[in-house]
Amino acid sequence: MGKLSTTQASVSPPGGGIGAGDGNGNDLDGDTPPRPERSAARRELWRYLAGRISGAAVSMILVLFSAFFIFRIIGGDPVRAIGGDSPMTPEQRAEIEERLGLNEPMAVQFWEYVKDLFTLDWGESYVSSAQVTDLMWDRLPNTLLLTGTALILAAGLGIWIGARAGWKQGSFFEKSQVGISLTLWSAPTFWLGMIVIIVFSVELGMFPVNGMRSTRGVADGFWPEALDVAHHLVLPAVTMAAVIYAQYVLIMRSSILEERNNDYLTVARAKGLRDAVVRRRHAVPNAMLPTVTLIALQFGAIFNGALLTETIFSWPGLGLLFYQAIKIPDIPLLQLLFIFFAGTTILANLLVDILYRFLDPRVRRSA
Repeated sequence: MGKLSTTQASVSPPGGGIGAGDGNGNDLDGDTPPRPERSAARRELWRYLAGRISGAAVSMILVLFSAFFIFRIIGGDPVRAIGGDSPMTPEQRAEIEERLGLNEPMAVQFWEYVKDLFTLDWGESYVSSAQVTDLMWDRLPNTLLLTGTALILAAGLGIWIGARAGWKQGSFFEKSQVGISLTLWSAPTFWLGMIVIIVFSVELGMFPVNGMRSTRGVADGFWPEALDVAHHLVLPAVTMAAVIYAQYVLIMRSSILEERNNDYLTVARAKGLRDAVVRRRHAVPNAMLPTVTLIALQFGAIFNGALLTETIFSWPGLGLLFYQAIKIPDIPLLQLLFIFFAGTTILANLLVDILYRFLDPRVRRSA
């Protein structure tokens, strides 16, 4: 009986079946790397994350320090802006400067700024005397509505057009779409916005261009108000989407051109799949990596607003708020918006780096 057991053990396959090992807990079936390799992979991952997070942290610290100095270097007289056109006596001016803390030496102002950072006290607006955080949070939903709508339009349409253009290389469709995209990409946003206003608002009278709600003539209720906001949203969203749409078209077209002659697509065609199916199910998913990067990067821009677009169409978002604050200058509000804009951009770049680590094997090998 013992001899039979020895014989059975000697002819067992090297893999040993499910859960086979070498006696040290290492899997030998080839599906799971041995423990030392997995430990090394985890250490490599943590080193990669630590490097990216520390780099983002350093960038954020530089942003926090820059926010104090940059808006004092650009000049401007907030006291005069607060006083308006009415003349002020030296005593009145000194009183306003003392209330705003502008009479203190620069070193004292910087120290107060650093202390406020640790307590998350961003101060009050010079103009409205409201907390600047309240002003920002009030405008943020408006910015998310505009930039989010523009990004969805640009990404959805741009990826679809770019994939078809790259698949039909040399066709009239490809040439026309490349020409349109290059024109839109090179067009200044303010110029494009003015053209849209002249054509669709002034000449045709189809859409309003001032604010995001009508001041009168709108019935009470959710749906009438939502339709009124959507009516005001059309022109700024289309203008903003037109510029970033071109980037998606050109990048997606370039990615499809790199994929269209690969062997796996030839095999898919040899199996009898229709050309549209080959493009949609095989070429597009493999060409999406650069576009995913672009989407992730522009996701940070969703929170930043669009300074020119919001200013041209008087859309009450963060971009317009920043423009109004910089004319004064309203330093506490500018500091907060600058940190918020830069912080969301840094966070988006960090997320892209981490996402690339899992999507692209080349990043893992070079890390």
